[in-house]
Order: sequence, then structure tokens, then C-alpha cells
Amino acid sequence: MPRPAAAATKKSVNLSLRADLLAKAKRAKINLSAVLDRAVSQELAQLEQRRWLEENKEAFNAYNDRIEKHGLFSDGRRGF
Repeated sequence: MPRPAAAATKKSVNLSLRADLLAKAKRAKINLSAVLDRAVSQELAQLEQRRWLEENKEAFNAYNDRIEKHGLFSDGRRGF
């Protein structure tokens, strides 16, 4: 089980950022490390979701084809 982000070990990295954005972020007292942490975490989650959907596309298509041809199990039983 992965550790929560707050408990994870931190590592220093070198990054490049537009000078104007850096100046504005400093004036706004934005914690760039926290912002980058969230952004990378969200990007990785989106990539993982897209990868999972792509890996399972055939199963989704097969299921949809089956339902289209045969309907749902509950089609004759539901009252709505």
C-alpha cells in the first residue's frame, strides 16, 4: 500500500520556471513544492486512468456488444 503523500520522503529537484511566474508566485507566497506535488500527482492519476481504460477497452467493447445483442439480465424483471 503506498504511503500518503504527506508521509512520503521528499527529494530536492532542479526545475525551470518562467521568471515572471516565479516572481508572481513568490509575491503571492505560493508554496511551489506543494503545487508541483499536487500537479504531478494529478497528472500521474490521469495517465494511470487513461492507461487502464486503454488496457480494458476490448473488455468494455465486448460487454457493450453483448448487452446490445442480448440486453440486460434484468430487462424482463425491472419495474421502471
